Amino acid sequence: MDEAAKESGGSQVISQLRKNQNIEYRGRIRSVESYFNSINKGIDQIIRVRGGKEIKVTVSSARLKVSSHSKKRFVIALKYDGENDYRYLVATDLTWRTQDIIQAYTLRWLIEVFFEDWKLYEGWGREAKQLSGSRYFCESLFWASQPKQAAKT
Repeated sequence: MDEAAKESGGSQVISQLRKNQNIEYRGRIRSVESYFNSINKGIDQIIRVRGGKEIKVTVSSARLKVSSHSKKRFVIALKYDGENDYRYLVATDLTWRTQDIIQAYTLRWLIEVFFEDWKLYEGWGREAKQLSGSRYFCESLFWASQPKQAAKT
């Protein structure tokens, strides 16, 4: 995670932790699942996701040392309404608020949907047809993703 943050110029990096990932709290090592189910239980909140839709979630967070990272991280337990288990998010920048990390995480799904649609458009899906303009679409995505370079004089 630190390398990704460094590569992106110090940006916040948000990822997921497995429920059996170990954290340290008050000198004891325990799983992230155990910590959030027994010590730091969540509270119900309403969050806004893509398109302004509001949904109910249960959220808890703490700045904890993640054993495998050997450093303190911002760890968030997030459970959507109707789900039984938490999903665990981890962030590199400890200065962000819990709500901001959750909002940034919800944007991730817009990217996932884009890639699914793009794969189908490109003919990578089972039944999809490749369209004649798809090569130019890929090329446009490639060039749009490149950093702008100034001409040398």
